[in-house]
Amino acid sequence: MKCFVTGAAGFIGSNLVDRLLQDGHTVVGVDNFSTGLAEFLNAARQNKLFTLFEGNLLDRDFLNGAMHDCDIVFHLAANADVRFGADHPEKDLQQNTIATSHVLMAMQKNRIQKIIFASTGSIYGDAEIIPTPENSPFPIQTSFYGASKLAAESLIQAYCEGFGFQTWIFRFVSILGERYTHGHVFDFYKQLLAHPDQLNVLGDGKQKKSYLYVQDCINAILFSLNFSKEKINIFNLGTDEYCEVNNSIQWISDYLKITPKVVYSGGKKGWIGDNPFIFLDCKKIHDLGWNPKLSIKEGVIQTLQFLERNKWLLNEK
Repeated sequence: MKCFVTGAAGFIGSNLVDRLLQDGHTVVGVDNFSTGLAEFLNAARQNKLFTLFEGNLLDRDFLNGAMHDCDIVFHLAANADVRFGADHPEKDLQQNTIATSHVLMAMQKNRIQKIIFASTGSIYGDAEIIPTPENSPFPIQTSFYGASKLAAESLIQAYCEGFGFQTWIFRFVSILGERYTHGHVFDFYKQLLAHPDQLNVLGDGKQKKSYLYVQDCINAILFSLNFSKEKINIFNLGTDEYCEVNNSIQWISDYLKITPKVVYSGGKKGWIGDNPFIFLDCKKIHDLGWNPKLSIKEGVIQTLQFLERNKWLLNEK
């Protein structure tokens, strides 16, 4: 199978590229390196089955050519900078929604009909149903990121109805693990290395969040392709647990063997669009036979171990 992967140099994308190559697939990767890192593709570049194109998904001619002769699209590229969405709302529209539209048009031009899409649990906003199932009614959108991803989902579904496409849409919780370069574990670890006596936290620390280890995430994606064959396949991806931010702080502090003073700011929500309780109902994919291998705490520890081995990343972002 010849796989087209957008966001190939990113956190999840580069891990997916490695897994696809390991499984013997030919992979065409695309990245504009706005957030992705070339170092994450060092191993892939040594593989004759891998081709990398540097370019922008907003460039339709580039995208049409790069996608030529592929069989399936894994669309992971996005602006995932949720916290600062209100500072540049058009960025989410362009990089998440418009870029997805261009991917779909390029697929149609190249006669490719299968797309895997990395969506987000953020589309559920401040969910009224906890844990939140895939058929939960959508509340008011609370972030430009979530709104742009929901719009992208809608476009994909319209292509499935209008042009016979088939899709697997995955609504992730936050992902942790190797090549993780942004998020609370990264921020807290970087802060505590610089000043182990104090940790500044956005929010009150009582925000409840669910997380998933990156290899479990990839396992779920590839597993679902074999066991779910509907025209439109939508799955929540997460663990059957959640933790408070304070729990995560304790795990990180224990790992570093420090006891910092924790300073909170911002109230119950640390920023615009911060959902104080994210916990997804993943029964649908569990019923197919997939379950994560690592707990949230184990995922946090794996992430810390990776960052400890790769401290150069702290100066990249």
